Amino acid sequence: MSSFIYGNTPCFLGGENLVAFPEKESEVDVTVYGVPWEGAVTWGDYTGCELGPKVIRLCSGRYSGYLPELNHLDVFEHLSIGDKGDVPVTPAEPEDTMKKIQAFSKDIWSTGNFPIAFGGDHGITYPIVKGLIEESNKKVGIIHLDAHYDNNEHSNGDPYGRGAPFARLYETEGVVNESLVHLGIHGPRNKPENGRLAQKMGATTLTIEDIRQSDHIRDIARKAYDIASTNTDVVYLSICSDVLDHAFNPGGPVDGNGLNSHELLSIVHEVCKLGVVGMDFVEVYPQQDGNDFSSHFASFIALYALAGEIERKKA
Repeated sequence: MSSFIYGNTPCFLGGENLVAFPEKESEVDVTVYGVPWEGAVTWGDYTGCELGPKVIRLCSGRYSGYLPELNHLDVFEHLSIGDKGDVPVTPAEPEDTMKKIQAFSKDIWSTGNFPIAFGGDHGITYPIVKGLIEESNKKVGIIHLDAHYDNNEHSNGDPYGRGAPFARLYETEGVVNESLVHLGIHGPRNKPENGRLAQKMGATTLTIEDIRQSDHIRDIARKAYDIASTNTDVVYLSICSDVLDHAFNPGGPVDGNGLNSHELLSIVHEVCKLGVVGMDFVEVYPQQDGNDFSSHFASFIALYALAGEIERKKA
């Protein structure tokens, strides 16, 4: 059936099946794709984020595009969505997989559609942004929502591991480091050298305390966007689930003192209203989450992002 992307897994939010009908990609506004990749380095029993795209799709079958809290907006009255399936990753081959992600995302960037990638671990952001730069030759600013900097030189020897993508992005021609914002950073799973490297490379850190001290959650979102859009052509949005407090993210890494769900959705809506070229949402571990709360929340994030994109188009 064309409504199933793989087996009995539905297309995300009932979107067009671009695996069965690739020619229809030119007829949709939004291209969703999965990157079922967990790098060669895993951490204890926190494993299984390669299952994220499948479970996120399964959970999305519950939802429409209607958001009564956003002035009764029905997202799908304004934007059509297609599901391009998953990047064909190669287990235990990080370098080969990075090339495949870059090529897959480059193909999507060439369409001009609004892309939404679901991970997988945070290592996927590096090749996605490289694909954007290679396809468009544009200067890129990044808003990075996360508890952690993810700018380690490597993850136990893997330069493409989940803890290292922003170290690779600092080195990437086309990424404007002074327009890279680490937003929501908090907690002692960061190390002193992470903060020092971000500062050395010219990136901006806005911590969870900066967010809490802001007069309004949308004010800090606008501040982050102002930085990310300075001297750049486009802004990319990357979200790790653990920017949320673990109370709101049972399928993500255990990090306290994070955002609540309303705060994250408000930031996503605001920055997308101002204009982002595309986004990813990573680090959902379905095996840790018996009720799939975190996988369900991915639909909310996507819909709030698209609601912001609709507002941008209206402006």
